Amino acid sequence: MRAVIQRVEEASCEIESRICSKIGKGILIFLGVEKEDDMNDAKYLAEKCANLRIFEDSNGKMNISLKEVGGAALVVSQFTLVADCKKGRRPSFDNALGGESAHLLYNAFVNFLKEKVHVEEGVFGKRMLISLKNDGPATFIIDSR
Repeated sequence: MRAVIQRVEEASCEIESRICSKIGKGILIFLGVEKEDDMNDAKYLAEKCANLRIFEDSNGKMNISLKEVGGAALVVSQFTLVADCKKGRRPSFDNALGGESAHLLYNAFVNFLKEKVHVEEGVFGKRMLISLKNDGPATFIIDSR
């Protein structure tokens, strides 16, 4: 399971010209699920996202977590994160977990994260327009393996 985390001042998800979710200060999480992922991966990543110290303290050092800062998370499914681009010019999505299995692990991640912080979501499997105001910019990539 792979997550791209962006520290944001605000972020939103739009589907068919309608905002379906929006957060203020917090993190935007793009989440990709791979074939070998399981509940342990979902739990590990949720724990990491909630507690990763990526917000600045009074000295300007990244020393405060999302949980501590009282921020929210916007979680968006993105299977392209697990693409293999090593060969040729077209990405391979052979490692991406698809369908209901991917949706179940995505939901597990969201539910684990909801135990720790406020969470808003995109819509799994839908085409979405994501808007964000990246704070920093600060972007982090975490893989559960």
